Amino acid sequence: MSVATLPKIELHLHHEGAAPPEFIRQLAFEKKADLSRIFNDDGSYAFENFVHFLQVYEAATSVLQTPDDFARLTRAILQESASHGVVYTESFLSPDFCGGGDVAAWKEYLHAIQEAADKAEQDFGIVLRGIVTPVRHFGPEKAKRAALCAAETAGDWIVGLGMGGDEGQGHQGDFAYAFDMGREVGLRLTTHAGEFGGPESVWEAIRDLNVERIGHGVRAIEDPSLVKELAARQITLECCPGSNVFLGLYPDLPSHPIQRLRDAGVMVTVSTDDPPFFHNTMSREYDMLAEAFGWNETDFRALNATALDAAFCDADTKTRIKEKLESA
Repeated sequence: MSVATLPKIELHLHHEGAAPPEFIRQLAFEKKADLSRIFNDDGSYAFENFVHFLQVYEAATSVLQTPDDFARLTRAILQESASHGVVYTESFLSPDFCGGGDVAAWKEYLHAIQEAADKAEQDFGIVLRGIVTPVRHFGPEKAKRAALCAAETAGDWIVGLGMGGDEGQGHQGDFAYAFDMGREVGLRLTTHAGEFGGPESVWEAIRDLNVERIGHGVRAIEDPSLVKELAARQITLECCPGSNVFLGLYPDLPSHPIQRLRDAGVMVTVSTDDPPFFHNTMSREYDMLAEAFGWNETDFRALNATALDAAFCDADTKTRIKEKLESA
């Protein structure tokens, strides 16, 4: 069996960032919006660096304006993910993009997303759960509004609270109030750190937000004491190697620290982050990792077992997903 055909779990996927460019172009056409500046001649997303990527990301998101738009997007994302063997995924959903942080509007968007996800599960066999995600560079006050949306809809489907955006803006601790709101209603916690922020950003995430997973986190490798701390606490890293290489954190995949982190006892998983932006899929991610590190089916099954253990969904859902992983 090719590793690319294995059933897969993905824990780090940005909902809007997974929008196929052709989907966004179609929406822009329908809404008579000119987004030509964000596409290359071949139709792919065009950006020069991480900050520019965030700008292009938000421009693409600008045509996602209604619950129905997000329902259509959800189906497109899940159909694509399922075609690469993903059986369970957690995606980052931002109330800032779904109703502007208003709780009533957020509930309408969420209802549409959930309906589309339920239909996609029937049609494609993929299970989706949501992690509400404040956008870091929008600031702590907007994060509180997003966290309120999360608190009002926490349950079997909204299972976590996270944070994305520009790591260069502020500190993790600036968002402690929002994360405390999530914790108080039983949401599981993750945050982006250790991507463009160095090891100190990971220390901040552990110390100031007390998260159990970290998005990326790979620059922890630069601090041996931090690596030991992550291993000791069994904090899971949502690694996105292809994304890290594409954005220039590492010159190539063999230089990526995922193998060294794994060897040091850190819990690591594999995801695509914003796949169409980085010309990636979960199948391609598996193939590249197999080539770079010699990983085989046993390695990838172990990675998925780690991901299932770290998933924020309930026990019954985990049982269903485990059966899918073991049946192939």
